[in-house]
Amino acid sequence: MRLQFIDEAKEGLILGKSIFAREGQILLKAGVELTDVYINKLRELGVFFIYVEDERLDDVQVEDEKLTQLKQTAMKSMSSIFLNVASGNTIELERSTNDVKKMIDYILEIGDVNKSIYDIQTYDNYTFVHSIDTCIMAVFLGKTAKVNRKDLETLGIGAVLHDVGKIRVPIEILNKTEKLTDEEFKEIKKHPVYGVELLKNNYSIPDSIIKIVGQHHEKIDGRGYPLGIKGPQITKFAKIVCICDVYDAVSNDRCYRKKFSLNDAYELILSGSGSSFDRDLVEDFKNTFSIYPLGCHVKLSNNRDGYVVGQNKGFPDRPIVRCFNKNDSMYSEIDLLKNTNIVISNIM
Repeated sequence: MRLQFIDEAKEGLILGKSIFAREGQILLKAGVELTDVYINKLRELGVFFIYVEDERLDDVQVEDEKLTQLKQTAMKSMSSIFLNVASGNTIELERSTNDVKKMIDYILEIGDVNKSIYDIQTYDNYTFVHSIDTCIMAVFLGKTAKVNRKDLETLGIGAVLHDVGKIRVPIEILNKTEKLTDEEFKEIKKHPVYGVELLKNNYSIPDSIIKIVGQHHEKIDGRGYPLGIKGPQITKFAKIVCICDVYDAVSNDRCYRKKFSLNDAYELILSGSGSSFDRDLVEDFKNTFSIYPLGCHVKLSNNRDGYVVGQNKGFPDRPIVRCFNKNDSMYSEIDLLKNTNIVISNIM
């Protein structure tokens, strides 16, 4: 399977990974043949890249069908989760989070991080996919950080709920494409407070989750919001969600800005080590996630180009790259961990 930037997609390609609509419905199912109409519609929806089938990369699998089903079900539950938080319906909130818990359990049992992130997001489905992807990333990062099994579920639910306070922010502010006024930005920055207010009256929501929601924009050096608290005052779970929230947010287009490049998004996390983000957790981040996703087309410093077909844990910028000859009849694989004189110079 190959990662294909939407601006270079051609009619006749076969979609390799399903694309979700807002509430978990399949917008386009893996296996469909792309037409110009489909491609143009995906561009309109803000899709930046897709996965397509490529017989040269048949062994590169980026979709876990079981996890896709669980994500789909969890996304369908997101509306109910937010609605039940807003209404204070504790019993229904517990029921609606069960689908998220099933997804978390699967990730902890057999989840593959390389098949779990890089979901295709549209302007329409951003809020729910972002919440689910932040949850998935937080569980993987928490696992690396040696959070125990029981607490990983708490961490995951907190990550799903981290932006729940935005339901109190006027939709015209959330969807504004122009620069926010000072007053509008102040309102956006209130969403952690709104989230805490919504959750604190639900007796089934533990304090550890409420603190994630309230603190996920706090920074180690005290420059965050809403309270401006520092390092030890911020819970470990909130620090984990903060990293995952920022990384997933800047890795996707929004109505008011374009996405960061893959390496720039990664570098943002690394450069914030010890200031915005907990230093130890940034090291765990490096040992959990890679910069270049499987199937990504890259240019090497030796002037060859190829596709990422494997990762080296702990070395996020040193994947295994498959390079083909001119007629694609033969290929060789370059392990950048073993060939330290070669680096990735560009994403094609």
